[in-house]
Amino acid sequence: MGATTGIGALSLIHCFSKSHTLSFASFRTLPRFTCSFSSSINFNISFAPPKPKPKPKSEPNPDLDPQPDVSSEPDGPLLIPWIVRGEDGNLKLQSEPPPSLLKVIATAQTGTRKDSNQTKTTAATSKPQKIRSTAPPQHSKAARRFYNQNIKEPSGARLSKVLAASGVASRRSCEELIFEGKVTVNGSVCNTPQTRVDPAKDVIYVNGNRLSKRQPQKVYLALNKPKGYICSSGEKESKSVISLFDDFLNTWGKKHPGVPTPRLFTVGRLDVATTGLIIVTNDGDFAQKLSHPSFNLSKEYIATVDGSIYKRHLIAISEGTTIEGVHCVPDAVELLPRQADMQRARIRIVVHEGRKHEVRELVKSAGLEIHSLKRVRIGGFRLPPDLGGSAHCGVFDVKPI
Repeated sequence: MGATTGIGALSLIHCFSKSHTLSFASFRTLPRFTCSFSSSINFNISFAPPKPKPKPKSEPNPDLDPQPDVSSEPDGPLLIPWIVRGEDGNLKLQSEPPPSLLKVIATAQTGTRKDSNQTKTTAATSKPQKIRSTAPPQHSKAARRFYNQNIKEPSGARLSKVLAASGVASRRSCEELIFEGKVTVNGSVCNTPQTRVDPAKDVIYVNGNRLSKRQPQKVYLALNKPKGYICSSGEKESKSVISLFDDFLNTWGKKHPGVPTPRLFTVGRLDVATTGLIIVTNDGDFAQKLSHPSFNLSKEYIATVDGSIYKRHLIAISEGTTIEGVHCVPDAVELLPRQADMQRARIRIVVHEGRKHEVRELVKSAGLEIHSLKRVRIGGFRLPPDLGGSAHCGVFDVKPI
């Protein structure tokens, strides 16, 4: 057997060389063959025989079962041949793995793309590498367009809202200016109040005057309104609540240079004869949350009435009355104890709807006449107890809800 194998190996040496392509497709039927080159390296290439079918287990018989021939196994370590493609494009047989594979294995073990020697020398001086986060999934152009048009909120604010926040005029007056064509955005006349603009990026002109890029900061003030003032921001009104803030607005430019003067307005209204708490701000969203009935914020009033108050009066007030076709019922009605310096009786009434003259109509429906009415609380905002009478006017900073 050995002599036959040696003769076959000598014949293969003359048929193949290092520059020719090796193909083992024709030798798959051979159980084993040895290929040797002119060098001292020998390759033992073995093809596994087909897996035999399992036989039922039986007790081994040393007389019948032949012992495996251990002497036929090759001596020395088994060398694995590597078939690689050379620079000339042909396949070659070599005893060592290609350098590119060794580099990949070394990189996988160390976790870096640098060589091991270079990593050891630069480990002390190099900065720790930041771990990159996984990139978000990329969506198609059609999906991004659908998101931008239907789901994503447009950037910027409405043009009418920006003009009102900059102190140009009220929201309604700003819309009239836009409809009249007196507002330009980036050199073009804009007739749509709902146009989204950004004062920091867009160039906006109103009646030929450039709108400032900086918007005034949000202001939140609480006022103890005196009697005889109306809750109107009109310039023609001499006794407006906003006129009580003239000193505050006149010193705004010195305290905030380069920032437009904020346009203040009242949150809700109090009639001219009613005193007490009223919020003044330039934040429209905050005013909406504070005054709209859907937010269900309660308002507390102290009504001073003429004459005596009996239990039937309190029951009549608590049963409510109809105002503008809607039946309004107060949240709480309480008779307050008399004070030494006041001869008239006082009633505490809490409502949440805030309809026009609601408290006055409730007291009137009970057969009583109001001498004075004061609001002391709006939601979580309450007048300080040390203000004294309604003739004392005070301004206080408040924080938004």
